[in-house]
Amino acid sequence: MERKLLLECQRNDRNAQRKVYEMMAGKLYTVCKRYLKNDEDIEEVLADSFYKIFTKMSQLHNPDIFEAWAKKIAVNECLQKLRSTKELHISLEDNHAVSTDSAMENVSFEKDILSLLNFLPEGCRAIFNLFAIEGYPHKEIATMLSISEGTSKSQLNFARKRLQELLVNQNI
Repeated sequence: MERKLLLECQRNDRNAQRKVYEMMAGKLYTVCKRYLKNDEDIEEVLADSFYKIFTKMSQLHNPDIFEAWAKKIAVNECLQKLRSTKELHISLEDNHAVSTDSAMENVSFEKDILSLLNFLPEGCRAIFNLFAIEGYPHKEIATMLSISEGTSKSQLNFARKRLQELLVNQNI
């Protein structure tokens, strides 16, 4: 991302903000899609994320990390949305078997993992995303979600096993 463009965003230049939005919207939408199922929730979180990005832009001291910073904001907004809708409930009860129904038969190769993530319980999916995709360590995940490290590890283990089962069942 160009430093000049980010400086213009910090000065609330609407054209620069539009350019940044156009450059980042697809990437941040994909991040949100990994955590949320409902398109309306994704759009809401995406809008909230961009609002926070543009209003907190002055806090970004290193423009070289803008993309990672923006993704972290989007992840945090997704987690906040899950918490607010009480969908981020993490417990051993989440480890129930998720049935493989006829909808699973239509999983296309280019969307396989993203689609399969939708078949995981919400809390389990959030932990899988935070660990396997975003790269957070279990200790930080535990702090973010107010759970123990052991719970984070067991939920990740369950997610991996369940995704493997789903992949085998779909011959992906």
